[in-house]
Amino acid sequence: MAANATTKIQVNYGKDGSLINIYADNAKELEELLTAVQDTATLIESVGASLGRANVAPNNGGGAISYAKKALGATAVSSDAGGDTMTDKYGTVWTYDRADAPDCINGKMVFAVGVSQKGKPYKGWFDPMKGPKPMRKPEGYAPVDPIFLK
Repeated sequence: MAANATTKIQVNYGKDGSLINIYADNAKELEELLTAVQDTATLIESVGASLGRANVAPNNGGGAISYAKKALGATAVSSDAGGDTMTDKYGTVWTYDRADAPDCINGKMVFAVGVSQKGKPYKGWFDPMKGPKPMRKPEGYAPVDPIFLK
């Protein structure tokens, strides 16, 4: 797909022979598109983990990333946000050390995508002491309220 006449920003990602092109008319639209790609891939992985399915290796053409490629009509899905991803026993996918993580009094917040006990999907930024990654709470630790995203 080629850029349209109003496109002012183009981002290309290439990995393992796959390519994704994102076209935007302004920075806000680009941010929204990048967030949608990241959120879709993360949510698919979370649901798969909830159902007890592991992500299939990329060379098999399966798994959450391949599904996101089809769902978004993309050639590939890749995140520039980075970070270490862990899935907890409830299927919530936690991403630590993302480049776009907001700061809080306890450090960089952690991005999480999952499904609540009532079956409602959620995503947002959480206190870095939450989630499956073992962390020692510092003296005088004060919990930080999550920032839920729509």
